[in-house]
Amino acid sequence: MVLEMLINPRKAERTPWELFFLGLVYASVAVLLSMWIFQDDIGLVMVFLTVLACTYLVQGTLRLEEKKDERIRSEATRLREHTKALSFMMFLFLGFTVAFSLWYILMPNTMVSKVFSTQIETISSINAQLAEEYSGHAIAARTLFARIFFNNTKVLFFSFIFAFFYGAGAMFILAWNAAVVGTAIGSFVRSGLAAIAQDIGFIGIGSYLSTYSLGILRYMTHGWLEILAYFTVALAGGIISVAVLRHSVRSQEFRRALIDSAHLAAISMVMLIIAAGIEVYVTPALF
Repeated sequence: MVLEMLINPRKAERTPWELFFLGLVYASVAVLLSMWIFQDDIGLVMVFLTVLACTYLVQGTLRLEEKKDERIRSEATRLREHTKALSFMMFLFLGFTVAFSLWYILMPNTMVSKVFSTQIETISSINAQLAEEYSGHAIAARTLFARIFFNNTKVLFFSFIFAFFYGAGAMFILAWNAAVVGTAIGSFVRSGLAAIAQDIGFIGIGSYLSTYSLGILRYMTHGWLEILAYFTVALAGGIISVAVLRHSVRSQEFRRALIDSAHLAAISMVMLIIAAGIEVYVTPALF
C-alpha cells in the first residue's frame, strides 16, 4: 500500500521524470523481496511484484485518460493530452530496465543465474530459434523485418487484450520486457567488462560507465519506440475497458472513446513499423 500511494496520475503527468526514480524503487524492492521470500521462480515473482506496486497508478491513469475523452471534443487535443500519460509511463519503464540491469551487473554470478534464470532462458531460446531458422542462410533484410514486425505485433495484441480485460494487467507484459531487456543489457555489460579486463587487466569507473551506456544504446535505439507502441495500445485498450463500464455502447461518450482508442491503436502500429525498420537497418550499422 505504501509503494502504491507514492504518486497519483495527476502528479505523474505534471512531473513525469520522477517516475524514472519510482521505477528504480519499484523494481529494486521487488528484486529484494523476491530473493528474500521466494526461492523458486524469482524472475517471475519480481516482475509480478513490480506490476503490483504500480497497479494503483496505472488504473487511475486509465480512468483519467477516459475522462479526458468525455470533456475534450477535438481528437487532436485528446491525443496530445494522452502524450502526458505515455511520457511518464516511458520514464517508469526506463526505471524498471535500469534497475534490473544494475542488479544483474552488481550481483555475483551464482546469484545472477538464480534471480534472472527465467529471463536468461528466454533470451537463449530466442537466440537459438533464430540460429536454427537461419543457419547456413544469409538473412534477407526484408525477411528479418517481416519477422520482427510480426513478433512485435503479437506483443502489441496481447498488450491490448491484457489492458482491456485486466486494466493494469498490460503492465505485466511491459515489466516482463523491462526485465528481459535489463538482463540483456546486464549480460552485454558483463561481457564488455570481461573483455576490457582481459585486454588491459584493469576496470575503472570509466569502463563501467562507457560499457553500460553502450549497452543502453544498443537495446534502446529501437527498443524505446517498441515500448512506446505497447504503452500506446495498452492505453487504447484501457480507455475502451473503462468506457464499457461507465457508458452505454450507444452513447456519444462511448463512440468518442472508441474512435480515440482506434487512433491510438493505429499510431502504435506505425510506431512498430518504424521500430522494426530501425532494428533491421540502423541498429546493426551502429553496433
